[in-house]
Amino acid sequence: MNIPSSDAPKPKHSPRSRKGGPSKSHNRKGSGPAPLMSADPTRDIAFDIVRGVIENRRMLETTLSRSPEAKVADARDRAAAHRLAASALRHFGTLSAVLEPFLRKEPPEPVRAALLLGAAQLLFLETPPHAAVGTTVDLMRRRGLAPFAGLANAVLRKIANGGPALLEGLDQDRLDVPPWLWSSWKALGPGVARAIARGLEHEAPLDLTMRTDAEIPEGGEILPTGSVRLPAGTRVVELPGFEDGAFWVQDAAATLPARLLAVKPGEQVADLCAAPGGKTAQLASAGAQVTALERDPGRMERLQENLTRLKLDVTTVCADAAAWQPEAPLDAILLDAPCSATGTARRHPDALWIKRPRDLAGLTEAQDSLLAAAARMLKPGGRLVYAVCSLQQEEGPERARAAEKYGLKPDPIRPDELADLPEALTAEGWLRTHPGMWPERGGMDGFFAARFVKTA
Repeated sequence: MNIPSSDAPKPKHSPRSRKGGPSKSHNRKGSGPAPLMSADPTRDIAFDIVRGVIENRRMLETTLSRSPEAKVADARDRAAAHRLAASALRHFGTLSAVLEPFLRKEPPEPVRAALLLGAAQLLFLETPPHAAVGTTVDLMRRRGLAPFAGLANAVLRKIANGGPALLEGLDQDRLDVPPWLWSSWKALGPGVARAIARGLEHEAPLDLTMRTDAEIPEGGEILPTGSVRLPAGTRVVELPGFEDGAFWVQDAAATLPARLLAVKPGEQVADLCAAPGGKTAQLASAGAQVTALERDPGRMERLQENLTRLKLDVTTVCADAAAWQPEAPLDAILLDAPCSATGTARRHPDALWIKRPRDLAGLTEAQDSLLAAAARMLKPGGRLVYAVCSLQQEEGPERARAAEKYGLKPDPIRPDELADLPEALTAEGWLRTHPGMWPERGGMDGFFAARFVKTA
């Protein structure tokens, strides 16, 4: 993927000298100083994103929503910045290994972020060397890193000269996954950790869930599970039918938990932790009377916007699902619990680098609280599907086993329910997908789901 210099206004300064500093002006004597450099919103926003992840362990989307530059940038610049930052984070370990021999000592974190962006453009985004080097040097000067501009110029020129040969001999699969995650994924089966890592190498395609009467967008591939897949980089808002609510964005794997709940028309159902609303839309489209809970006001706003566009009649409640109680016991509940989100790293490569092993303790405690609350909401015989977009054993199988102490009896998934994806069915009757599945189709997100029935 190419991120050309045309994604931002071209700098209006003269060409650079070999030493990396500005060369002498070509203006004739008396013509005045050279014009100031113009802004480059694509790289400014990407720089803020990468810094947010590696310095503050802040989610990519959080930085993008808060960035002053992003708020005034047009959609094209925001999208290009997202792709650039995601590429640097997707190949974070490999890029760090490439940079290391050219650095005598560890640079300050902001400098490292800029170098990662420059190296990502050279090695993975097919950006012309002069653009990748020049725009990175300009970025550093704009962002108060001028003393390191010469270093960046020298290092990135060496990487440009070395090219893809610098990647030879590197185990990119291992480098681009934090060691603690690699070790934990080995528990998923022989070769699965490497398969997952390879599934994370490329930008994810766009998956849509269609309304039953909607026309499939041109170029869409119908997947075995029923989702429609379009190429990575497709702008969903520009597709015919978007404004009319003909479809919603939802990874193919993300559709499975709601499908396994198998709601019936008229059933009283709750979707706990519902934003952004894809699973809520599935349940409502099946005819259930759905109450969608979301405790975060910002995410609730997004949920309501999506439901309005889809023209679905859903009751929304801004509340903490661990404390909320329905007016009457429910027939079924979908609990897609907050988690480490390591299964979504195809779309959110920052997820690999913002979490630490110790974060799992707090997450699993919250997941248990939500399981206990969901059990209280159900009528006897009521159904629950617990799901997480995580690849971690602590958040998936271990929580499924813990659920039994809340009066939830396992209701194993049957082979016929996953006939279109048999490899996702575990021996215990759970659902387990991961990014290494469907490599020939572009992969899928990682999900775990288990189904239960409430005992009397």
